[in-house]
Amino acid sequence: MTDDTKLDWEAWHRPYDEPGSNLARRLAVVQQRLLEAIDALDSHDRPIRLVSMCAGQGRDVIPVLAEHARGREVEALLVELDPRNAAAAEAGVRAAKLSKAKVLCGDAALTDSYMGAAPAEIVLACGIFGNITPEHIKRTVEHLPMFCAPNATVLWTRGRWKDNDPTADIRRWFDDAGFEELSFDAPDDTPYSVGANRYAGPPRALEGGITLFEFFR
Repeated sequence: MTDDTKLDWEAWHRPYDEPGSNLARRLAVVQQRLLEAIDALDSHDRPIRLVSMCAGQGRDVIPVLAEHARGREVEALLVELDPRNAAAAEAGVRAAKLSKAKVLCGDAALTDSYMGAAPAEIVLACGIFGNITPEHIKRTVEHLPMFCAPNATVLWTRGRWKDNDPTADIRRWFDDAGFEELSFDAPDDTPYSVGANRYAGPPRALEGGITLFEFFR
């Protein structure tokens, strides 16, 4: 996604640094829900696995792991296609000394990118659903159980506009795929929404060779 026909995904991150921007506010909610997901994992008998799809510069994940008491236990895989954002995420991981976190500069739409990292206790699908078709959102949700350990938490985001708000459908698709809704943050004064869902269905092995979605910009 670095050619001239595509959105500049490095520049897309700049509003994160603008206090009060929609993206900065959304980030704070995602980070809070991630903190809660880690807090809910009270067992120290096995490692915590985390997968972040289209991880960007890792802002959803890296600060939380750096601050949480169990953050350095988390075996995190951050998958990001844009090499500039992947490099920024890698630098953030190093600066935070997260020795069990890994950044993969690769295609987050391909299940092959996650081999060895799933099933995970926490899965982030943030910044994706606004850039793919409803059909691909549904397809991705239907395949998310393959990424999930029992009772895994999935965090997702989607913008809401008067003529383009599929969040009711997305919430139903999660329900149909065996997820229970933990929370749905959708403030009236901003178009962002953040969902948190727990996987309550049967285990499913991650299958390789599947393309989940394709960005349309």
